[in-house]
Amino acid sequence: MSLKPPKKSDLNKSWMKNRPDRAIKIRPEYHLIVTEGIDTEPAYFGAIQEIINRQYPHQIHLNVSGEGKNTISLFNQAKMLAQNSSNPYKHVWVVYDTDDFSADDIDRVLQLCKENSTEETQFHDIWSNQCIELWFLLHFSFMQSDIHRTEYWPKLSECLKKLGAGEYEKNRKDMYQILRPYMETAIEHAKKLNALNEGKTASQAAPGTKVYELIEKLKSYLVEG
Repeated sequence: MSLKPPKKSDLNKSWMKNRPDRAIKIRPEYHLIVTEGIDTEPAYFGAIQEIINRQYPHQIHLNVSGEGKNTISLFNQAKMLAQNSSNPYKHVWVVYDTDDFSADDIDRVLQLCKENSTEETQFHDIWSNQCIELWFLLHFSFMQSDIHRTEYWPKLSECLKKLGAGEYEKNRKDMYQILRPYMETAIEHAKKLNALNEGKTASQAAPGTKVYELIEKLKSYLVEG
């Protein structure tokens, strides 16, 4: 018997109708997040992983891997991890900062994600231009100035101090917990930036971030009971 879930197109067919003697079981989705960063991103997404896997162990499976690679090699690593895993990943999220990588390498990831996505597995390019700290800062305010990534850190420290949360450091383990109350604000601000960047490539969209797409996909599983 196949372990694959029924196709959406088949669910309304007569032979797939629910019967008293037959229950349709949908296989849980598996998510793989592969990050370029080896400290900040794994700490942030690791907190999300812990919440989801604690509350929904049989519905959502989330793995986080901090690989410390550049854009294209990060995608290749994500693809290899997905192919070699016993988990049938439905979504593979390639999370990276644009930093000082070449425009060609930054923008190539989008094409690789499109070329390698199938009905079974979808690859997503989740970039931040210039860095994930932009996503953090959008929890507190909207900004569209193209500043160097190091300038985000003192701005974040200022915001955190107002909350009594101290200085910002890249390896902080509590950023998700601190930012969680402002998640909807960050999503709204990131979408506004995305609209302003319409027609631009990832390398041109400065500032900009697609982290909100990943958060929106998972946020319904992040309500802690």
